[in-house]
Amino acid sequence: MHGLVQKAAALLAGSLLHASAIASDLDVTADTHLGCRPLTPANVHQYLGRQLSKDAFIYFPHDPQFANLTDRWSDFTEGNIAVAIEPAVTQDVAVAVKFANKCGLPFLPVNRGHGTSSALNTIEHGVSINLYKLNHIQISQDGRSASMGGGVNTHEVVNFLAASGKVTSTTNGGCTGLVGPGLGGGFGRYMGYFGLILDNIIDMTVVLANGNIIHVSSTSHPDLYWGMRGAGQNFGIVTQALFKIYDIPAPLWFYAERLDFANATSHLEPLFNQINYLRSNGSQPKELGSMYTYATINPKYSKIDPILTLQFAYSGTPVEAQRYFQPFINLRPDAMRKNESVSLMEIQPAASQDIDSDICLKTYNITANRQTYDLFKTFVNNHPEFAGSILQFEDYALEGMKAVDPASTAYPHRDDNILVSFAPVYARSTASDALALDFANQARRIWHAGDTPGRNVTAYLNYANGDESVEALYGYESWRLDRLRGLKKIYDPYNKFRFFNPIH
Repeated sequence: MHGLVQKAAALLAGSLLHASAIASDLDVTADTHLGCRPLTPANVHQYLGRQLSKDAFIYFPHDPQFANLTDRWSDFTEGNIAVAIEPAVTQDVAVAVKFANKCGLPFLPVNRGHGTSSALNTIEHGVSINLYKLNHIQISQDGRSASMGGGVNTHEVVNFLAASGKVTSTTNGGCTGLVGPGLGGGFGRYMGYFGLILDNIIDMTVVLANGNIIHVSSTSHPDLYWGMRGAGQNFGIVTQALFKIYDIPAPLWFYAERLDFANATSHLEPLFNQINYLRSNGSQPKELGSMYTYATINPKYSKIDPILTLQFAYSGTPVEAQRYFQPFINLRPDAMRKNESVSLMEIQPAASQDIDSDICLKTYNITANRQTYDLFKTFVNNHPEFAGSILQFEDYALEGMKAVDPASTAYPHRDDNILVSFAPVYARSTASDALALDFANQARRIWHAGDTPGRNVTAYLNYANGDESVEALYGYESWRLDRLRGLKKIYDPYNKFRFFNPIH
């Protein structure tokens, strides 16, 4: 066995705790008798090895598996990790949190590592708690719910449920998590049917900032149940959750991939006018699950002019989808990669949308989209190192999401209809980072200026860059922010969960 990687030896017994235990036993001072100083593999293993379960692992930077365990989708958000712990059961997570607290070290729970908040980059000499192994899925006997581990990804969930004819709201990208995105909202193709991911959470097992384990639901810590659904990254680590599940509404999806419009000079306005028409101010039919449009440089067509590409997904047959899809064909795209009926398992991994900076809108202002496209064209031509970057426009069916009372969860943006975003792709440097942020801010200003007059800037928590205001992320209603700040004082008074768009 490698000297720096060792399986831990014993199972730590744990139990659910009541409200009286929430704030107890939180010692934030380092204890040099617990293997913290110096923070060597031998010292850490000596302490943690007696408490973690037999299937948990501990990794250090010079271990060959450390990089894979701590790697993130964006290296802009990697931070500095000193120890990586891979729990196998909920109690392991509690042990890891208590260890970090006793050693005076910051800790970062990791679901699948797709978050792009700049706050993630501020952790120093931290403990990564990676939830990958917590990936169990079990359907209830009545077939109406399923228990899922905090580390499951969308691919695992979709395939497992579909094998039993079931589905729930998920993200679209197979590699992204379910629980992590769900704590901040959770957009996907089934929103029109079943709402956001968070709208389907029945209960959760949560490890708090002091390492205590609690059960959170509408009847157990109902205040935290409200806050976890929309701002959950601020309050605890979800190690498992019970989700509502449903019969698959239609056996097949009509899916059209990569409708390329190479001449944006003539295609941009009619394309977005048609999307606006189908969207009908957020009331597109629930079967029209998603329309993705993005601008990017494709050398097949041009190294100067970004093309516009559309992906279209309809839950139903090609005949049923035709009335919505044919108008895009009438625009005469230059190419179309796929145009067929596919199963849910086939459509799900086709495209993963993981974005770096975004804004939420009510409807497309075509003039603003033109201005943003022109700005993007100028940007990638002046800075060819950004040629792989993407401007993205996301449209989902919203019926299920809008059917939920906005006050019933902490998610604040049910009045928004569209996500627009910029995903920069480049080799990092200080100068390039500044260029990317400057472009993103310019695009954000254009999009907001073209939005409904008088609307505040709003940003989707899961895509946020980290420079947005707390109001833009968590809502402008004073009662909503007061309630969240009150929960923070109760459940995380020392602000341990501060590395993902923190409430302040």
